[in-house]
Amino acid sequence: MIYFGPSGNPEDFYADGNKSSEQMPKWLFESGLNAYEYPCSKGVNIGELKANQIGSEAAKYGIRLSIHAPYYINFASDIEENLMKSRKWLTDSMVAATWMGADRVVFHPGSATGIDRKIALTRVNKQMQVVLKEAEELGVDHITLCPELMGKVNQLGTLEEVIQICKTDDRLTPCIDFGHLHARDFGRLNSTEDFEIVIRMLWDQLGRERGRGFHCHFSRIEYTAKGGEKKHHTFADKEYGPDFDLLVPLIYKYDLLPVFICESNGTMAKDALEMKKLYESYQR
Repeated sequence: MIYFGPSGNPEDFYADGNKSSEQMPKWLFESGLNAYEYPCSKGVNIGELKANQIGSEAAKYGIRLSIHAPYYINFASDIEENLMKSRKWLTDSMVAATWMGADRVVFHPGSATGIDRKIALTRVNKQMQVVLKEAEELGVDHITLCPELMGKVNQLGTLEEVIQICKTDDRLTPCIDFGHLHARDFGRLNSTEDFEIVIRMLWDQLGRERGRGFHCHFSRIEYTAKGGEKKHHTFADKEYGPDFDLLVPLIYKYDLLPVFICESNGTMAKDALEMKKLYESYQR
């Protein structure tokens, strides 16, 4: 099954009178969606009871759950105290995912500012092994970790770097953010062939299972000429790319089974539903 849903709670959710994330699974089901990424981007502040409640509702309505770990994780640091904090933020996210019944945790690998990128990548890869060992000790190593492809040039997380991180352990699956890729490579994705290069890289370097079932973020993103990602936009802002309909033929060609999480600015559920409709209406 292919999954479509939003990252966080969209404006329409609150406009309909809802107030808490426990109400999201039912609302998503009634909207025609089947995935939800719970944001812990500003800290893992969710308790076990609330996580259980979200998970119970998600199970009732067939909603697949994932969690986004705190934004300020940085495994490229050379300061042990900062690395310890990053590891805890990530393992805390895995614990929360376990409470919730989520099966994936998305995280940002780290910053490459002022560091040789090869050194930064080596640091991240080393920390992944430490995190996975700590996850085993906590009993949460069944959660799949998804390093995210990042949109800003000074962030670690090119397509190639994310693949290299995932090569270190089978429990890592890439989070391919096509909006970020488009932004950091200054408008890279303009045809189905451009998207196919990405899919082929995943298949060739990570194998069929992870090449088919990767985690995916999608949105239209504005970028600058030097820094990459500037701002997330909505699907209505068609002056910004990339276009989801260019990816749709490849879902069928490669029998892809990703989780598609939409990160549009405020309209992430509405645009996730548009993604689903484009996929379902494609004429093969």
